[in-house]
Amino acid sequence: METKRKTLTQLFFPICIEILFFMMAGMVDTMMLSTVSDQAVGAVGTANTYIGIFIIMFSIVSSGMLAVMTQNIGAGRPGVAHRARQIGLLFNGGLGVVLSAILLFGAELILEGVGIAEALKGSAVVYLKIVGGSCILNAVIPIYSGYMRAFGYTREPLVATVAANVINLVLNAVFLLVLEWGVAGVALATVISRVLNLIMVMSQSRKLIHVDEDTDEIKNGEVLRQIIRIGFPAALETALYNVAITLVVRFMNQMDTEGINVTARSYTAQIANFSYSVGAALAQANAILTGWRIGAKEFDECDRGTKKAALVGIGSAIVLQSLFAVFARPIVGLFTDDPRMIMLVSTLLAVDIVLEIGRAVNMVFGIALKASGDAVYPVVIAAIFMFVCAVGGTWFFGLRLELLAVGAYIGLALDECVRAVFMFGRWQSGKWREKRLVH
Repeated sequence: METKRKTLTQLFFPICIEILFFMMAGMVDTMMLSTVSDQAVGAVGTANTYIGIFIIMFSIVSSGMLAVMTQNIGAGRPGVAHRARQIGLLFNGGLGVVLSAILLFGAELILEGVGIAEALKGSAVVYLKIVGGSCILNAVIPIYSGYMRAFGYTREPLVATVAANVINLVLNAVFLLVLEWGVAGVALATVISRVLNLIMVMSQSRKLIHVDEDTDEIKNGEVLRQIIRIGFPAALETALYNVAITLVVRFMNQMDTEGINVTARSYTAQIANFSYSVGAALAQANAILTGWRIGAKEFDECDRGTKKAALVGIGSAIVLQSLFAVFARPIVGLFTDDPRMIMLVSTLLAVDIVLEIGRAVNMVFGIALKASGDAVYPVVIAAIFMFVCAVGGTWFFGLRLELLAVGAYIGLALDECVRAVFMFGRWQSGKWREKRLVH
């Protein structure tokens, strides 16, 4: 099968729109839940944090697959990419069944163990059982979507995401506003929309990608080894991030008994996700190009393209987050009319300008390093600074200096910016050129 390589712009826009729609689904959920109570918003935001922790193992395969598939496609070996997808489905499918069962039957014990605020507990348990209990969908959807993106098909995952979000919006309106099912209705709508998403990406990948018979001598065990070589450090980094965020949320739950600070974090994250989506899309689009170029031994072009993507990410983060900070009050007013909440979220959005700049650079260079095969360095840096800056900063600035949620965001921003400096330095060193998977 001949693969037509696309430009950064051609890859970026469909991925960005897809991420935006995915983020908008969360914002729609938040806006609808805010009609119930601020506590319902905080409960769902908290539950989603812990769902992320328990499904992190899925990213071992999905992260590693991108590097393996794109490098082999760039080297003219699409059959290896197809085998990587098959191995990914087998691995993630089995793991998804196990983790779905754990979240379904152990939701209450998990939330009690992390010290969730009592006002949020009941709703969070319901959401965690329904959405977490179906997390096998989170395991399989990225396999098919990543497979299509590796071959340059970025519009089809976008269409699937848009369709799923439309269904999610309609079902949210019915379950929440008509049937008044509350948090359970929002959770059920999320699950149904993800089922639709899975059906669409499965059918589209089978329709569009027809790989010729694989004549490469590389064995399945070697393909899996390459996936794990990249995927395990990448998944470990994500796991460490989720553990760090769990500790941050735990500290924020200690800041007040009403869940005001942790709920403000949920609102802020929903708004900032629009800026985050641009940086994430740039990083993902550039990672695809990185794999293709390294597979084809186009190292200098890879270097120039990654630095260009980082500059675009910095510019977009400054513009978008500055707009959100300037118009914070009317934006936050869409979610809540509590003046204390509006003031607090407005302040957090101002601090978030620095956070998003650092995150954009961190994502572009960090994900490019993983796509090149240099996956260990990012996790080492993450292991140090996520806990020193994000967790330690939340404790020091938030609790010790009593800056509360603002202090937590100062720590989070410091983490992203420090790691961004290290990721750029590693890329500039050129050691990623020696980590190529295809020889």
